[in-house]
Amino acid sequence: MNIGYVRVSTTEQNEDRQIEAISKAVSHIDKWFTEKVSGKNTEREQFKLMMEFVREGDEVYVLDWSRLSRSTKDLLITIEKLNNKGVKLVSLKESFDTSTPTGKLMLGLISSINQYEREILLERQREGIEIAKQKNVYKGRSRKEFDETLLNEVISKVKGKTMTVSEAARRLNVTRPTVYNILKRLE
Repeated sequence: MNIGYVRVSTTEQNEDRQIEAISKAVSHIDKWFTEKVSGKNTEREQFKLMMEFVREGDEVYVLDWSRLSRSTKDLLITIEKLNNKGVKLVSLKESFDTSTPTGKLMLGLISSINQYEREILLERQREGIEIAKQKNVYKGRSRKEFDETLLNEVISKVKGKTMTVSEAARRLNVTRPTVYNILKRLE
């Protein structure tokens, strides 16, 4: 099936321009998914429906990458999910087709750039923390506050082996390492 995905960021915007451009470029679209919502994350109703709907051999058409995602990371995750399902993704403005050798090469380059950006961001963060420590202004992350009764109940169950660390983490809405840190701190 040929599937069109169209997204505009606000209710005031009109999706007709994207629909027309995709319709001109592709002989026919079997199913459209359109929505008026920000692309800042992938928690979008029509996007999720489209991702569930597509099957092996389908082709998804978008006007440009920004319609799918605002971040390189989310875009790469989306492309990987579609590739794993055997779905071809075509971005018209970028002339990018994930099923071609050139598309796969470009995807690798985009992935490398994303990794580079992430490493640079972490390096800058570490440098900033180090400077703040030298000036004695770094306080670190503040500790999460818990309801004392809930915390005592959960910790006693973990110590009594009637609750797993994973269950405790869910009850306290934290990660497993945080539960281990709490246990260590309370010993």
